[in-house]
Amino acid sequence: KFDVGVFNGQGKSGPAEFDSFKDVIGRVALKPVELGSFSLSAGISHLNGGWMQTTKYRYEMGGNGNSKEFIVDSSLSNIGKKAPRQYYGADMQVAFKHLWGKTEIRGEYWKGKQPGTASTTVNPGELPEEPTYVRKFDGAIIYFLQNIFSERWELMAKYDWYDPNTEAKGMEIGVTNLTEADIKYSTLGLGLTRYFTPNLKVLAYYAIVKNEKTSLPDYTSDLEDNVFTLRMQLRF
Repeated sequence: KFDVGVFNGQGKSGPAEFDSFKDVIGRVALKPVELGSFSLSAGISHLNGGWMQTTKYRYEMGGNGNSKEFIVDSSLSNIGKKAPRQYYGADMQVAFKHLWGKTEIRGEYWKGKQPGTASTTVNPGELPEEPTYVRKFDGAIIYFLQNIFSERWELMAKYDWYDPNTEAKGMEIGVTNLTEADIKYSTLGLGLTRYFTPNLKVLAYYAIVKNEKTSLPDYTSDLEDNVFTLRMQLRF
């Protein structure tokens, strides 16, 4: 299956479009293939877009060792140019049906370039009026889902990471002009779901969140930011 689209606006991060640039998003997917008790599906995706720079200052990574830092390009021609937003992704899902229900593994990986500011890599809801920082990033999500006893009970283990700046690591952050926006986070989550009916389920979930140890004063060790969630979902 092949899907492609041309998109306006900022999605959920903002109420309206703020420039004339478009995002082109495409995906090629293998629909679920049944192999006896197993099923397999996979896909690759690409996003090519960006948003308009309002200043002449554009920062990208340079240097080496502990001197890694953002290097500025201050050409006047940068004003009005596109800050590149380019994602490359791949995903796969494998499921095995058995007497208890199903065992499933899902994985997804992304890498590319993300424009932002000195303090954040979040896609802006409004046109930024400050210098543009372009970072190379990567991230992944891996799920393990296992029915126990019956289809009504399901164990879940989830691991994910997001590295907003793959060209800077650990103690390099905070030595020069790198900020908290360059810190890598990873999360290990463990959960248990009880399906009462096809429309009602309850999930207990605990997320163990880890951040890189850096040279920034507030991030010299792992923060205490683990999260427990108890959630009931009713579909109607």
